[in-house]
Amino acid sequence: MDALIAAAARALATGDILGALKRVALRDDAPALALRGIAMAQLGDFPRAKTLLKSAARAFGPGEAIARARCTVAEAEIAFVSRDLGWPEATLAKARTTLEARGDHINATHALHLEVRRLLLLGRLDDAERQLGSLAPAPLPPALIAAHEMIIAGIAMRRLQAAAARAVLARAYLAARQSGIAALLAEVDNASAMLDAPAARLITHNEQRILRIDEIEALLASDALIVDASRNAVRGPQSVISLATRPVLFALARTLAEAWPHDVARDVLLIRAFGARHADGSHRARLRVEIGRLRALLRPLAGVIATKNGFLLKPAQKRDVILLAPPLEERHAAILALLADGEAWSSSALAIALGASARTVQRALEELAAAGKVQSFGRGRALRWITPSIPGFPTILLLPGPLPGG
Repeated sequence: MDALIAAAARALATGDILGALKRVALRDDAPALALRGIAMAQLGDFPRAKTLLKSAARAFGPGEAIARARCTVAEAEIAFVSRDLGWPEATLAKARTTLEARGDHINATHALHLEVRRLLLLGRLDDAERQLGSLAPAPLPPALIAAHEMIIAGIAMRRLQAAAARAVLARAYLAARQSGIAALLAEVDNASAMLDAPAARLITHNEQRILRIDEIEALLASDALIVDASRNAVRGPQSVISLATRPVLFALARTLAEAWPHDVARDVLLIRAFGARHADGSHRARLRVEIGRLRALLRPLAGVIATKNGFLLKPAQKRDVILLAPPLEERHAAILALLADGEAWSSSALAIALGASARTVQRALEELAAAGKVQSFGRGRALRWITPSIPGFPTILLLPGPLPGG
C-alpha cells in the first residue's frame, strides 16, 4: 500500500472525509476507487459510492480476495444505511468468511455487525443475539468497540432492559470518545436519549401518564395484570398470553381493561370489537362466542364476568389492571415509527421490516403522504420515503418485539 492510500485510509478511519478525498480524488486505481467510494458513502452520495465500489471490486485482481471482500462489506453497509433490506445476506456472509479466513478480523467484525444490525432492524432479537455471540474474541479499535456496545444496547432496549442498556451505552460512550469520531459520539448520545424518551402510556381507572423504558421495565416486574397494546398481549406475573393474531379478542381485552374496575356495556364492546353500530342478533351471538374464547384464553390470569349491563374483567388474586399503550396511537403507527429513525426508506424495505405486503405498505404511505405526514423523493426503484420528526413518537428501537417474560 503506497503512502497516499495509507494516509487516506487513516483519514477515513478517523472521520476526516475531505482529507481522505484530497489524497485519492484524482486516482483511478482500485484502492483509490474503493476509498473514494467509502468517502462518498459517508458524505451521503450512495449512488456514486456504489458505482465506485463496484468499479473497485472489478479492478482488484484475482489474487486480491481481501480487497474485493472489503468492497462487498462497504456495499452492504451502504445498502443497510439506505435501507435496502433486500440486499443478499449470503453475499455479505461469504465476504465475512473470506476476511476471517485471511486474518482480517477487524473488517470481518464490521461485516458481522452489519448482519446483526439488519436482524435488529427487523426485530429478530434472538437471531441478532445469537449471531453477535458468534464473534471471535479479538482486539478491536475503539470505533468498532463502540459499534459493538451500541448493538448490545439496542437489543437491551428492544427487550425493555433499561438498566442494562444504560451500562452498555456508558461503555460505548467511552469507546466513541476514544475513537475521536464526532459522528459516532452523536450516535451514542442519540441512543442514550431514547432511554429518557416517551416509550408508552400507562392507563388505569384513575390515571394516565407517560412512561420511559425503565418505568416499563419496573411495571413488567410488578404483579399487575397488564394489557399491552403495543404487543397485543396480556401479561401476568408468571405468564404472557399473546393475542397478536387475534385482533377481535385483543380489542375486547383492551376495552375491558380501559373500563376496569367497572364493566363495559355490550353495545360498547360490539362497536370496539366489530365496528357494529347497529347490532342485531347475529352480532350479539358473535360477541358471546368471542367473549367465551377470551375467557378461556385468559383463565390463568383473569376472569371475564357477565354482568347485567355487559362484561367485567376480574383479575386473579385481586391484582390491579393496567393498560400499556403506545405514546401516540394513530393509523399506520408502525410505519411512522420506522421512518422516525431519520433514514430514507423504500416501500419494499418497510414491507420487509413490518412483515407486510408491498401493496399494503404502499397504500399506507399514500395515505400518510396525503395527510402530510411523510414525503417521498426519487423515482422508480430509487424512490424513498422520509418523515419529519414527530415529538413523542416511538423510535425504531421501541417497535413491538418479544415481551419480556414471554
